Amino acid sequence: MSMSRTNTIDPHEVAKFEAMAAEWWDTDGKFKPLHMLNPTRLDYIVDQIAAEFARDITTDKPFKGLKILDIGCGGGLLSEPMARLGADVVGADAAERNIPVAQIHAQQSGLEIDYRHTSAEKITESGDTFDVILNMEVIEHVADPLGFLTACRQLLKPNGLMICSTINRNPKSYLMAIIGAEHIMRWLPKGTHDWSKFITPDELFDLIKNSGLNPVDRKGFVFNPLKWDWSISNNDLSVNYVTASINS
Repeated sequence: MSMSRTNTIDPHEVAKFEAMAAEWWDTDGKFKPLHMLNPTRLDYIVDQIAAEFARDITTDKPFKGLKILDIGCGGGLLSEPMARLGADVVGADAAERNIPVAQIHAQQSGLEIDYRHTSAEKITESGDTFDVILNMEVIEHVADPLGFLTACRQLLKPNGLMICSTINRNPKSYLMAIIGAEHIMRWLPKGTHDWSKFITPDELFDLIKNSGLNPVDRKGFVFNPLKWDWSISNNDLSVNYVTASINS
């Protein structure tokens, strides 16, 4: 099994998100695609956590007692819903300017979230472990995907759950995620994504297995331009997709 590198952060990738930090909570700004996708991401995340830990999501604070790490938390788009569901949330990001944006928004929302400017590798040094790691749209921006996933595995408690999403690498994803999102729709600044760093579902499953985790599920996130909304697909993983893995 490969040991994690001391630092898998890609400074060039971090700089991209530093430049956009102030716009995290602007639903019509540079993070509009994530705001549009977020309800679908949350549906998958909540269902997977509830199933793994036998939680009834119709109750108040169903995730109470669970410790969740949102790695690459950005402005807190996922950290905040997890905190509202009762989880003890740590939001970590390598882009320093994201942290005060996330902290201020959490305070305004009346939420207590432990936001940290740090990396997965640094957190392993602290001895912290988590029931759940949310690893969403991060792996395509790191310098060493296997090292990064290995660090995440080290942070998971036994039988802990990691949810990891990214973008497939094929002609369709280049058309949709690069040409469409960055050049035509201008949802994202040009150069936000590097198509060569996209990862196919089979490649990600292999990376997850090599990190020491057991992948147990994968689904697609599919955008419908006619309905202008996102949905979860059992079969269409051609562009955006998500996986669930257990530290068993």
